[in-house]
Amino acid sequence: MNTIVSIKQDNKRRFMIKKAFVFVAVAALLLAGSAYAQNEAHCGKCKRSGALNLTDAEYMALADSIHKVAISFDTHIDTPTYTLHPEGHYTVAKGQVSFELMRRGGQDGAFFAIYLDQGPWQNQKSLDSAYNWCHNEIQSWKDYVSLHSDEAEVAYSTDDVYRLKKEGKRIVVLCIENGYPVRTLEDLDEFYKMGVKYITLSHNTPNQICDGSRYPKTYYWYPSTGHGLSPFGYKVVERMQQLGIMVDVSHISSESLVDVLKVIKAPVLASHSSCKALKPSQTRNLTDDEIRAIAAVDGVIQVGTGRFFLSDDLPYYKVGVAVLANHIDHIKNLVGYRHVGLGTDFDGGGGIVGLDNSSQMKNLTVELLKRGWTAEELKAFWGGNLLRVWKACEDYAARFK
Repeated sequence: MNTIVSIKQDNKRRFMIKKAFVFVAVAALLLAGSAYAQNEAHCGKCKRSGALNLTDAEYMALADSIHKVAISFDTHIDTPTYTLHPEGHYTVAKGQVSFELMRRGGQDGAFFAIYLDQGPWQNQKSLDSAYNWCHNEIQSWKDYVSLHSDEAEVAYSTDDVYRLKKEGKRIVVLCIENGYPVRTLEDLDEFYKMGVKYITLSHNTPNQICDGSRYPKTYYWYPSTGHGLSPFGYKVVERMQQLGIMVDVSHISSESLVDVLKVIKAPVLASHSSCKALKPSQTRNLTDDEIRAIAAVDGVIQVGTGRFFLSDDLPYYKVGVAVLANHIDHIKNLVGYRHVGLGTDFDGGGGIVGLDNSSQMKNLTVELLKRGWTAEELKAFWGGNLLRVWKACEDYAARFK
């Protein structure tokens, strides 16, 4: 019996020593932000510093501690479509996001997108139909969140984000994927009043605002603008910024991005875009020059997790967290950690091995820790960068209120 007690006491001491070691490591990261060596190589060749020589369990404990203090965001998920229309016939994985899965993954908030397929935009009837459908979807999603008020709440400002983090609620932010329902500038005012915080200007194909990332080579947009913003599109971008609605440049054409960046007065975001340097065949991935241009206006690129965004060389079942981290590191090495975040596209085609739903977010944190990311950099990655852009848009809009 004494031997058994002695063994238990020894095991307890070992556990306490290990726990204390992890605590010291966390404290060093959070206070100094420099416990790890910086990346010494590019993308997939990035060196795993292993400076603390932690076990996988200890790295996960460290990631858990970081998520407790960071405000973590996913800037693009398509969950409202599935939740409001479960009877639909979907070709991608669904059910990847719930408030409970977010809580388990240490994910504080997400931008929940109201998505619209692109339809005819050259006549008033189709535009009216798109507007009415979008308006109803936003209200229905807000009603859904209200039914779960013990778990989550809609954030209408960055101040709401900080409050809800303290309250321990999941943070719901409203956005629209595809500017198709915007018929007039007054529609933007209405969407803003409803709580919309970003609008993706188009979804791959042309609409009344701008051209998309996919278009026939023979298609000619407006004679005065080529394949970029339409005359109405310039007014839309201007009004969005006056209201404080962030301009999302994912899915739009390179020409449209150039036009947006010419006239922008506040930072923009790419809510779910990856790197063309690592997957050239994906037309809606961003080139290095486009990444630099977005960073130059203090914007942020939120990397998407869809397997089709990330690799031409690997079969789907081998595209995992490390491949995603290569895209993240590529942006960090190119323009700095202040200009990169995550936009998974969950419930809309996103998901990879090891990061297939919102409960697995910490797996990415562990991977980045092993690559030498500091706590300060991870706090920026998970939400600080996005909140900086959002607040800058709020501040710019305040001049017109």
